[in-house]
Parts: sequence; structure tokens; C-alpha cells
Amino acid sequence: MKLDREAFLEMLESHKRIIFKICHSYCRDSEDQKDLVQEVIVQLWNSYHKYDDRFKRSTWVYRIALNVAISAYRKKITRNKHFDRMEEDSFVDIKTTDEDEQDENILRLNQFIAELDELNRALMILYLDDHSHDEIASILNISVSNVGTKINRIKQKIKREWTQR
Repeated sequence: MKLDREAFLEMLESHKRIIFKICHSYCRDSEDQKDLVQEVIVQLWNSYHKYDDRFKRSTWVYRIALNVAISAYRKKITRNKHFDRMEEDSFVDIKTTDEDEQDENILRLNQFIAELDELNRALMILYLDDHSHDEIASILNISVSNVGTKINRIKQKIKREWTQR
């Protein structure tokens, strides 16, 4: 058990960027992000003994993190349908230093990605992280040709929206 725990912690350390990137992409609120990170870690731990070493470890982490994030996103959407939201002007907007330093184009791209549906958002996160079409197809369980088609459609949509703004 101790060896499993140590190996798991090493795996978490080497793949933490993937986890944080996915959680940040599916949650804007920092507290929700922390909760989602914890949920991803729990699911990784629960599935750790089921890992199939025929696949890359990062592919396995991406798949679990995306599944947990999409599931949490769906729950949040369902929950929001049943509750009224507070008015935006009733909150104080405090920006973090990371947001202050980000380039306006990156902010626009992040906003665009946040508006995509779950599958396309996951696809763009993986694409922007320089994964091959084969890796993306494996992680998202879709065909390689579907990956290429979806990426091209999203790129065209970005071009149209970029020129309109």
C-alpha cells in the first residue's frame, strides 16, 4: 500500500498541470476549481489499480480528469436551472495577478473556449496542449478523422468571431 501511495503521489506530481488545466477550463470560480481538483484526484486514486499500461499515463489522466470535469459541469448546469443567480453587480470583482498579466488575446481565446460545448472544449484543450490527433482521438474516444474535422470547424469559427469583434 505504501508503494502504491508513493507511486500515486509521484504520478500526481508529474501530471498536475493536466489536472489544473482541465479544472481551470471547466470552472472559473477558484473554490469550484479546488473542489474539482480534489474530485479528480479522488477518481484517479480510485482508478489507480485499474490503469492499463498499454496506454500512456498522461492519456489516462486526461481521460479521467475530463470525465470528472464534464460530469461536474453537467451537474452545475442542472443545478443552475433550479436556482436563481444573484445579480453580477452584487459582487466585488477581484482579479488575480495571473489574470492581470494575461494578454487580451489569450483572454479572448479562453472566453471562446469556455463557450464551446463539453466535447469541443476538451478537444481544444488537448489540441492547444500539442497532442496529436491520434492522442486526442484516444483520450476522447472519437475517430482521428472526427478530431481533424472538429478542429478545423472550431478554427473557422474562431476566425469568424475574431474578425467580428
